[in-house]
Amino acid sequence: MSENNHHLHHPQQNHFCPAETMSEDEEPSRPSPPPPELGSKKTRNCAAVHPSPHSDRVLEIVLEHVLQFLTASRDRNAASLVSKSWYRTEALTRSDVFIGNCYSVSPARVTTRFPRVRSVVIKGRPRFADFNLMPQNWGGHFGPWVATMGKAYPLLERVYLKRMSLTDRDLCLLADSFTKFKELVLVCCEGFGTSGLTAVVSKCRQLRVLDLSDTEVSYDGVDWISYFPEGETCLESLIFDCVECPINFEALESLVARSPALKKLRLNREVSIGQLYRLMVSAPNLTHLGTGAFGHPEPQDPNNQEMDYAAAFSACKSLVCLSGFREVMPDYLPAIYSVCANLTSLNLSYANIDVEQFKSVICQCFKLQILWVLDSVYDEGLQAVAATCRDLRELRVFPLNAQEDVEGPVSEVGLQAISEGCPKLESILYFCQRMTNAAVIAMSNNCPDLVVFRLCIMGRHQPDHITGAPMDEGFGAIVMNCKKLTRLAISGLLTDRAFAYIGMYGKLVRTLSVAFAGDSDTGLKYVLEGCPKLQKLEIRDSPFGDAALVSGLHHYYNMRFLWMSTCQLSRQGCQEVARALPRLSVELLSYEENEKMDDDTVDVLYMYRSLQGPRDDAPQFVTIL
Repeated sequence: MSENNHHLHHPQQNHFCPAETMSEDEEPSRPSPPPPELGSKKTRNCAAVHPSPHSDRVLEIVLEHVLQFLTASRDRNAASLVSKSWYRTEALTRSDVFIGNCYSVSPARVTTRFPRVRSVVIKGRPRFADFNLMPQNWGGHFGPWVATMGKAYPLLERVYLKRMSLTDRDLCLLADSFTKFKELVLVCCEGFGTSGLTAVVSKCRQLRVLDLSDTEVSYDGVDWISYFPEGETCLESLIFDCVECPINFEALESLVARSPALKKLRLNREVSIGQLYRLMVSAPNLTHLGTGAFGHPEPQDPNNQEMDYAAAFSACKSLVCLSGFREVMPDYLPAIYSVCANLTSLNLSYANIDVEQFKSVICQCFKLQILWVLDSVYDEGLQAVAATCRDLRELRVFPLNAQEDVEGPVSEVGLQAISEGCPKLESILYFCQRMTNAAVIAMSNNCPDLVVFRLCIMGRHQPDHITGAPMDEGFGAIVMNCKKLTRLAISGLLTDRAFAYIGMYGKLVRTLSVAFAGDSDTGLKYVLEGCPKLQKLEIRDSPFGDAALVSGLHHYYNMRFLWMSTCQLSRQGCQEVARALPRLSVELLSYEENEKMDDDTVDVLYMYRSLQGPRDDAPQFVTIL
């Protein structure tokens, strides 16, 4: 069963029965017999055979206190399956709910099962939607959720949404429904504008966190920043670097000044470096800072020449996370040197700087654990990272030019340098145009603690560019030597041998992404039959067909989803899966919006486990089998 819905099932019942809130072995109350003589042998024996009618309640109270210390979702899911009493008590004590797919369960079922929730995480569209592989307006609407939760959870404090569609009306309803609301986090969301933000910031007077990351916010002329309540605020985190609309800087400066608890502030490109200086002077206790444009100061400000940017950064003694630099002027980079030695996280994925400018910064970041950077730093820049950042745990290298078959600035040279210099690495995302098996094998040997390995060779079907061999042995070494690996993305020229390695050794892999890879259906069979922990499988532009698809019938109920686009599936093969697994939602998507599929070809198959059956908001280009 899919982990994200495991906690919604009643123990010892059919998995698809509605969750019950009452133990089936409870009996009606009966009159108590006359009490026997105190201290007699009969008393002791009867007490052993017939426990006090209050003993069950005592045990439940004890269990409630114990479960308060159980915070991990997997642990709580397991606890709910122990017995009916544990199932009921766990539901009453759960304050956080995670929904990995908004269509996997109905809002009403969640609110009935868990009546005392304070924090909700909901995810919508699958990840491949980020790469324009899913038509617009597919779904993932927040409206039904907020309407149901607004009535059931008056004490809700936190909402985290990822890849969801929400409207201004949804945000207004959220602000009106939850009087103690404190945290709103939106990641890769869309559909709303500054009017919706205005409702949240004006009505949620205990708001501590407003984080908007990679989220589209339309500008409808409303100056949302100025609608925060007057007086001291509770704000601890304000992130709006993705909001592409003008900002009332005077209102923002006033807000920062009256938010003494503010620790995280990430600004959009509308904030100039001169304005950044003024904000930093007002908030020297920031731990996380997104710099905004980091470009030319506003020419109309007569005090620009008096601004000592380096001194402003130097005064931020607590700063450990730095990002932004969306329109960076290299002349201002020396201003951040004074904080580099303290940084544990640095995001330069928007900073188009050359290798020398990058090296001037990175050579001072000895404590760095997380680094996001563009490939414009070249292999030489990654070699500087390897020489300096021995404690690095996560590295992401993004392409400045994502076109295929161009000369890429990073290669196996940079990857091997990182593997040799950063032995504590746990997660890597690496975009490049060429790679070798030797470099990937070296990483598997030098970084055995890898949990996430995502290698994206952008040219299609690219072999080892030195030997001309497939990249099978490199990825095979990763799954063989990195015993903690749970997430893997593969690309390049790969045969069924690579998939055989994954099926044989990838016993902990939970997420697998495949692009332009494989020989035949056999490759996917190896994975579906050999990876028992697999939860999310994403495949695009690969030669897998119906035989590969049906080979996973034994496992699909255990997965969160399967995505296959531009493969060799037929409608008949997808229909066979739908008939065999009726509790699976099998969606066929057409790349032509507003058109249903009218032949046997399948553009996109999106398949996921659902406790509520087919959704009722599917657009015309979606066919549900």
